[in-house]
Amino acid sequence: MIAMGRSRRGVASMVVALLLAAAASASPSLEGFQPLSKIAIHKATVDLHGSAYVTATPALLGEQGEDTEWVTVKYGWANPSTDDWIAVFSPADFISGSCPNPARYPDEPLLCTAPIKYKFANYSANYLYWGKGSIRFQLINQRHVFSFALFTGGLDNPKLVAVSEAISFKNPKAPVYPRLAQGKSYDEMTVTWTSGYNIGEAYPFVEWGMVSSGAGAGAAPTRAAAGTLTFNRGSMCGEPARTVGWRDPGFIHTAFIKDLWPNKEYYYKIGHELSDGSIVWGKPYTFRAAPFPGQNSLQRIIVFGDMGKAERDGSNEFANYQPGSLNTTDRLVEDLDNYDIVFHIGDLPYANGYISQWDQFTAQVAPITAKKPYMIASGNHERDWPNTGGFFDVKDSGGECGVPAETMYYYPAENRANFWYKVDYGMFRFCIADSEHDWREGTEQYKFIEHCLSTVDRKHQPWLIFAAHRVLGYSSNRWYADQGTFEEPEGRESLQRLWQKHRVDVAFFGHVHNYERTCPLYQSQCVSGEKRRYSGTMNGTIFVVAGGGGSHLSDYASEVPRWSIFRDRDFGFVKLTAFNHSSLLFEYKRSSDGEVYDSFTVERDYRDVLSCVHDSCFPTTLAS
Repeated sequence: MIAMGRSRRGVASMVVALLLAAAASASPSLEGFQPLSKIAIHKATVDLHGSAYVTATPALLGEQGEDTEWVTVKYGWANPSTDDWIAVFSPADFISGSCPNPARYPDEPLLCTAPIKYKFANYSANYLYWGKGSIRFQLINQRHVFSFALFTGGLDNPKLVAVSEAISFKNPKAPVYPRLAQGKSYDEMTVTWTSGYNIGEAYPFVEWGMVSSGAGAGAAPTRAAAGTLTFNRGSMCGEPARTVGWRDPGFIHTAFIKDLWPNKEYYYKIGHELSDGSIVWGKPYTFRAAPFPGQNSLQRIIVFGDMGKAERDGSNEFANYQPGSLNTTDRLVEDLDNYDIVFHIGDLPYANGYISQWDQFTAQVAPITAKKPYMIASGNHERDWPNTGGFFDVKDSGGECGVPAETMYYYPAENRANFWYKVDYGMFRFCIADSEHDWREGTEQYKFIEHCLSTVDRKHQPWLIFAAHRVLGYSSNRWYADQGTFEEPEGRESLQRLWQKHRVDVAFFGHVHNYERTCPLYQSQCVSGEKRRYSGTMNGTIFVVAGGGGSHLSDYASEVPRWSIFRDRDFGFVKLTAFNHSSLLFEYKRSSDGEVYDSFTVERDYRDVLSCVHDSCFPTTLAS
């Protein structure tokens, strides 16, 4: 979600004034609020009523090893109203006499944590007439027992009138939701997962081997130990992450699978060895190793941003917060066999300080992340919090200040607190920037971007891609247009000469929740009149906003800039297909149906990459 803020390093006073004016004229609607933040937990009172009840079945979940189960909740009481609602709490003992210090309110609340999810009681037909109802929730294994609570008084003045008995997964600590990511070299894959086992209780590892086919197959499986990390309330920078949004994240384990053969298929299983020698296993999965850098083979890439999470049981979504999230997820799950790697360029779950939502997100995308490397970038809803070293002094992360994202996902950065890194994937080089830290000339990040762009061997890796969360390039989003800049403040001023000098093919951005593609551009000018079939020398970079992954949509400026080739205010994602060193296909697909709504091709040779274009020419001299 776009949140206009002032640069920590300072922005020209006129730009600041324009930013403030734009923010004031574009006040966010209710769609822009994390649904859990609408619950006034600090006002909650406890008044358990004799006529009120809540029951949940089954009491034991995951008996066959499932990590997701449906639960039926029945409830009722003598005074039903439209303001009644059912909440899911975990841990189940959520009624506390005081909150951990520092307290958020002068009078500490009786309920010190927000629920994981909720539904209004009249979601069940005839609840108001009969005073009883039945609804279903989908639960995921989140390391603790669950209980269900009936509240009256609405979300603004909640009064607890009934609580169910606790229910639980058979093994709440089980290893779940594996997340693959490309390592620092092409022959390394990492797998990260979540469990309830600390390192002193069980030893985490991954068992893996080549799928039986051809040379190298059939060997005994290999085990690689995993490292274990976590974070605590004190790691958070502000509320609600430090207060009512806090929930223990469990333990995050990462193992490195090394010395992989290019393009070979491998199987793996995550596990924990207990003190008695027995092993708690996760589910088995397979993945395909990356191609050798420069390898001439079919390579397919998915790019999008701002997906968020949603609930299949209909809970939490009365704010219509991320209405397209499940569509995007489902399309990518359906198409698993037709792409190789995913780049989610910022704004992942929009947890905004409600830490339970990170588990919900990792569960939602697990069918993708367990089989395909899932590379992420840092967005404002992961990182931004005042006075924490970021470039924007805004509160978009809800106090997370990057900690959950940096811990729960692996990415091959030299410093995990600096979210910039490169990925070599066959004929592609991806330079992933961090728009939440200063990218301007002279900074550490600028040096990284310059090094990433300048060190690629274009005869073997011809397709050079830049990506960041905020729009450092071009967008005709309404807020940007109101500023008259069509970009983040100081977005492209330091970078456009680098993009041009090193002949970046496509620059991707999120943050704006729609889709837009430009002509090949340099310094706000189209350098080609072609729109769909590019051939020969590319004289500029094509800029793409792919922020329609699932969160509520953004509006465009009423007038279409000359450089804007295609706009679509809908949910979707981009697919890049490199057929060889000379042929690239770009497709934008809507999440609703998976159909292609925009596309272009590039056909060129190595000499076209070397050709001199404006501001990319190297000095020459006459031969003696």
